[in-house]
Amino acid sequence: MSDERLGPGTYLTPDEAKEFHKLFTTSFISFTVIALIAHGLVWAWKPWLGQ
Repeated sequence: MSDERLGPGTYLTPDEAKEFHKLFTTSFISFTVIALIAHGLVWAWKPWLGQ
């Protein structure tokens, strides 16, 4: 049995780790874009600095 796991305490193969990283990165970027849009909309509705 070949053990290709990435280190102690992990159960991911290198391919699984790359897939997880891609999903995590995409999710993080999506969340950030949505948060920026939401902040922009709130700023347009009711500015909170430099009235």
